[in-house]
Amino acid sequence: MSMRGNSTLFEKRPRSVGLLGSGVIGGAWAARFILNGVDVRLHGRSSDTVERVNKCLANARRAYQRLTLAPLPAEGSLTVVNSIAEAVRDVELVQESVPERLELKQQMLADVSRAVAPDTLICSSTSALRPSLLQAAMNHPERMLIAHPFNPVYLLPLVELCGGQLTAPTTLARAAEIYRAVGMHPLVVRKEVDGFIANRLQEAVWREALWLVHDDVATVQEIDDAVRYSFGLRRAIMGPIQTTRLGIAENDARRSMERFGSGLKTPLTKLTNVPELTDALLDKLAEQLDWQAESMSVPELEQKRDDCLVAVLQGLRSQGYGAGETLLRWENELRHCVFQLIDSTGPLSMPIRQIPFDWIGYDDHLTESRYSQLFEAATDDLLNYIGMDEEYRSIIGRYQIVETHWFCLRELRAGDRVQVHTQILGADEECLHLFHLLTREGDEEPAVTSEQILLHIDGGSGCRGPVQGRVRARVLELARLHAALPRPVRAGARVGLS
Repeated sequence: MSMRGNSTLFEKRPRSVGLLGSGVIGGAWAARFILNGVDVRLHGRSSDTVERVNKCLANARRAYQRLTLAPLPAEGSLTVVNSIAEAVRDVELVQESVPERLELKQQMLADVSRAVAPDTLICSSTSALRPSLLQAAMNHPERMLIAHPFNPVYLLPLVELCGGQLTAPTTLARAAEIYRAVGMHPLVVRKEVDGFIANRLQEAVWREALWLVHDDVATVQEIDDAVRYSFGLRRAIMGPIQTTRLGIAENDARRSMERFGSGLKTPLTKLTNVPELTDALLDKLAEQLDWQAESMSVPELEQKRDDCLVAVLQGLRSQGYGAGETLLRWENELRHCVFQLIDSTGPLSMPIRQIPFDWIGYDDHLTESRYSQLFEAATDDLLNYIGMDEEYRSIIGRYQIVETHWFCLRELRAGDRVQVHTQILGADEECLHLFHLLTREGDEEPAVTSEQILLHIDGGSGCRGPVQGRVRARVLELARLHAALPRPVRAGARVGLS
């Protein structure tokens, strides 16, 4: 019996991509694509290319394990090759991430354009160069564009897309679909401009930061604190213009901008100049940066950065806002397209998940809230399986857990690989009765069981109401199949002293 849904955005992923450059950006691109199930052919000139990319992959796996319980697809393959021609052979997208030198990029992109099929997208990760300059010597320049990401590429969702004078509009549309399918937020830059949008904003802050250090107004630590304890927190929610409007607290947007405009006549900053990076200023910056790092190595700082970004993204996901909405959409696509069940005539075998290290409490065992999170994820997987997608929830209704019991038979620890097997014990027009059995890989006996009662909530009234349409047909058919299965031993158990 097939219960697969229709084609979704996640299926817009390319089968394979060719990556040129294995530095910080190239390695992180490799991690994002591979962990989204895309095969990568990578050409890097460094002798330690494989080691560097594998290190980046390890960081990304660690971050994704903490970021989401959605089932990731089987990882794509990594093939390191010795030439540009090998890297771009039979791929659907090429991502160039070599050093920021115009002549180098122009020559490489020209070579790529002569080696790939005419319909292959060619993208550059350049952070500042205009696409028309990079198109100069290319064949079929209409399929070339800028796809500028932010570090770490595997976590930060923004990718700025900018076409040149010869770029076809369909190229931008195709690229946007691909990047969105691997969990990113594509932002199309309307006009060619050096540095695009985000880097121009970043550079303005960077210039002023250098002046503040140069003039001994503030140290590196004080500047970073000023940002991360104030507007840096706000930036994950809203940008500078919307923030300004709220700061003036004026409902009329035009009037709020007019009131703020008077302050621009007496600027506080030196945005048009930058201090010379003399030896003295460089020494001052280096000394303060070393002190600020508190003896943490670069790998340790990278992991701390990733951990904090995961926490921010998860917080925004709980609100379904900003980058959190992008994360939610990516997770829903993962569950809808990657979720595969072993046998719908038996208990449904959910994807295998590994217990993250930060889920462990003071006693070296999994904390109680994480057991609930695992079972809630299994319930979400089931609901996606029966077709309860975002469209259904927004228009018709949703299931809500109203009662749950779980029973721990053995403790779980960090690194354990676990799988939930789910059986429908009963279903009618409004209620759904589930039994989850969680097993640890290698064990014959279950580790934890959970029983849940869910009510279907009508999207219009907010009260309980009947499940409808395709979801109704699927859940009732699955309940019919599961009715023939043996009833689990602990089903219906009640709380009490033995």
